[in-house]
Amino acid sequence: MLTQSVVARAAIPLTLDDVFASPSLFGTPPSAPKWAPDSRSFAFTWNDKGLPDRGLWLSSADGKQLRQIPLPDTSTSLRDFVWRGDGQSLLVLQGGELWQIATSDGSAEHLGILGDGVSTLTMAPDGRQLAFLKGGDLWIFDLEKKTLRPLSDLGIPPLSNLTIGRYNRAEREIGPGIWGGPTYAWSPDSKRIAVHLVDRQSMRKVPFPDYLAAETTPNEIRRGYPGDANESRQVGIIDLSDGRLERLPLEKPDARQVIGFSWSGKGVLLLDIASDTAEDRWLYRVDEQNELILVWHSNRPSRIYTAFASAWHSDNERIVFLSDLDNRYGLYQINAFTPEEFPKRISNANTDVLSAPHVTTSGEIFYTANLPSPAERHVLRIGANGGPPEQLTRLPGYNSAHPSPDGAQLAFIHSEASLPPEIYTLTAPGQVSHRVTHSPSERFEKQDWARSRYVSFPSHIDDYTLHARILEPPNLEPGKKYPVLFGPMYSNTVRNRWSGRYSRIQQLLVQKGYIVVQVDMRGSTGYGRDFREEFLVDFAGDDIEDIVSAVDYLKSQPHMDIERMGIWGSSYGGTLSIYTLLKKPGLFRAGVAAAAAVDPHFFGTDDVAIVRRPDTHPEVFLNTAARYAENLEDHLLIIHGMQDQVVPFKTTAALADLLIKKGKDFDFAFAPGATHSWSREAHYSRYLFGKMLTHFDRYLLPEAAASK
Repeated sequence: MLTQSVVARAAIPLTLDDVFASPSLFGTPPSAPKWAPDSRSFAFTWNDKGLPDRGLWLSSADGKQLRQIPLPDTSTSLRDFVWRGDGQSLLVLQGGELWQIATSDGSAEHLGILGDGVSTLTMAPDGRQLAFLKGGDLWIFDLEKKTLRPLSDLGIPPLSNLTIGRYNRAEREIGPGIWGGPTYAWSPDSKRIAVHLVDRQSMRKVPFPDYLAAETTPNEIRRGYPGDANESRQVGIIDLSDGRLERLPLEKPDARQVIGFSWSGKGVLLLDIASDTAEDRWLYRVDEQNELILVWHSNRPSRIYTAFASAWHSDNERIVFLSDLDNRYGLYQINAFTPEEFPKRISNANTDVLSAPHVTTSGEIFYTANLPSPAERHVLRIGANGGPPEQLTRLPGYNSAHPSPDGAQLAFIHSEASLPPEIYTLTAPGQVSHRVTHSPSERFEKQDWARSRYVSFPSHIDDYTLHARILEPPNLEPGKKYPVLFGPMYSNTVRNRWSGRYSRIQQLLVQKGYIVVQVDMRGSTGYGRDFREEFLVDFAGDDIEDIVSAVDYLKSQPHMDIERMGIWGSSYGGTLSIYTLLKKPGLFRAGVAAAAAVDPHFFGTDDVAIVRRPDTHPEVFLNTAARYAENLEDHLLIIHGMQDQVVPFKTTAALADLLIKKGKDFDFAFAPGATHSWSREAHYSRYLFGKMLTHFDRYLLPEAAASK
């Protein structure tokens, strides 16, 4: 399969400055559409000039009428918005100010001051009250009386004064878990709210020193390691009549996560629970006495990850949920009141469902699945009366579904390997989709972007067929050998999609003269359950052998200079990069390992879904990078942010010290204030990607061919 979205000749070659320029050459991607309750229009945030400040935009349901809604206060940024129940106006949060804006003429009314730190606005079903989170508590704004009141009093601020880092969260709050989860949900009668209660006060305190303060401070946060008790996650129900909070009797809240919860149209609460190890999954309904009634339970010791989701069907009887009961992820349904022994699969058995189900008021079910290959993702629909799923989107690439409440229209976000995300609409199956947004600049349209090839080859250690994506110049010079870069390494990378800043860097690398390769190693979805679960308790193991298999394949391909190959990645991609250099010396000439997890003892409590715990699988925790440090012979650059709370900087510092003691030559680039998400932090990203490019150019470009 060969895709090339843009074929016009490049006017000006890309530079690293272009990747980070503002306005952006690549545009500002639109946010997910939010539909009006009447399904006649949808709104989203966007900047059509490629600037970071977002405005509010309104589109007709068919996407053919698009206009920007003027904001009342141009001195503060747009933070959130929700529709009013009549579909004629929007509630807009700018800074700490709440405004109501009419969609007809843009007239604005100031409603009140909500203050700083507001998030997660939702409208009550009766349209009279607005709820939001602030300071770890749930608040209510009465839209008729224009009064504000807290509905809970349990929020405790975080230990750290810094506002950065994944684990820098409130000591106690109504909100998501560290790695996600629900926040709160209105009952259909607007009289109760289900809330997600998270308490981290029993987790260990871990210092992440702040070297940028006036004096070095410990900067303690709550962070667990494998084997520790996790944050406590519970579900409660708040009665709005008296403010009383009742906690539901969930077992082992420090070892089980709340995947989600939702109310049926008749006011029955559904709970979706999974163990942190991912081995167990439970669906409960809550009766009138707030007791839990088990609907379904699944256990599989080999399960990894928690790609789960659930929703009520519009008939208020059935539950539609995403699970991995068969070889492929699928959508299943089960009656919540008279459950069958085994749920019924309603999606195709030969594809993986890769999104939560969207159930419309008319009973239609929208979802995305990887077809016709794992590289693509398309939107499908199951009719209100059941039957086989129907594919709706046809544009090759990645498509995510945002159906209207009545299911009559579909807005979707589409991207390809050479096209950043854009909003499209589709009003009927078989019709040509309509593009709503045009984000990139004119110069983007003139570029000659890399072409993508998708290839397969055998594993050299077993019977699996492996898959890779190759990005190369659109016009390869006959007889020329190009240096090859593997990366960014990670699972699920052989995809026809735009991956933000990583895609920008890949395009720059190809224009600089590299061929870029990515491999779907074991652990990736799209190839069956066995291949996905091969990754369990085997990090930096057989997945590295999949990289070796890819190198073996490239030896048979023209234009590949296998004597000048590099590998790079961040997070687990950094882990793969550094372990590959250490376990397979000489396979690559150079590597860049960013934010690499090199010691499983310092993994997070969420990683038990991959490595389990030291008391149950002690052998896994012997697999440290230090164990192979003596093997380093290739050119290694280590990148790490000193405020990385996911992969502590301490672990990289310890490995670097060991390499120095062993007399190894390597390079080290760090950023004092960068977090685990360094590639999303513009100034750190520009600096560290610059170091990476310099490293590879030094050792892999033609003039470096003789210096190994």
